[in-house]
Amino acid sequence: MSKQMPKAMDLFQAYKEGKMPESGGYIVSSFFSENSTYSIYEVIAYDNVKAIFAGETSLTFQADGHKIFVLVEPSNYPHKYQEPFTRSRDETIPQRFTELDIVIAKNQTKVMVSKNPVISYSSFTILKPTGVNFALIFYHQEDVLKSLEFFFTQTLNKEAGVPQSDTKKSARAVIEGLKKFKLWQD
Repeated sequence: MSKQMPKAMDLFQAYKEGKMPESGGYIVSSFFSENSTYSIYEVIAYDNVKAIFAGETSLTFQADGHKIFVLVEPSNYPHKYQEPFTRSRDETIPQRFTELDIVIAKNQTKVMVSKNPVISYSSFTILKPTGVNFALIFYHQEDVLKSLEFFFTQTLNKEAGVPQSDTKKSARAVIEGLKKFKLWQD
């Protein structure tokens, strides 16, 4: 009886233990504000790994990667009319409002999800998380999109303050963005 792979695990622990899927996977990194529920998630689907290099505070992948962003903006965010790509360093994503699907929750929290992935053909770097932030690797298994949808339904509520009744719609927008990743032709 073979041991089944986990659905997800801490990215840096997986690297340290030699459990990185070189054939591809999904990396989810979070960047939470210390002062509010303002949150940024980066989701990278990758494949064609040539090498992975560890630095003191990062992992650099020589691989093809497709990245989408999820930005959670609380209703009291003072710069809500400022395009996301022009915001301060800790609050920015490289996209305009027109490049994002926007879900407005009943508490007026906005969940913004990339309509299309940003593509990296040579390499990308994942920073080691600090504080309550995390970086997870989701293994490419048959039900990976269901696992990611469940994950975003839970974390958008518990970590980012999106009302439970709105998390399903927001998580669905994330999955629609992930379906545009053309890494695996199932």
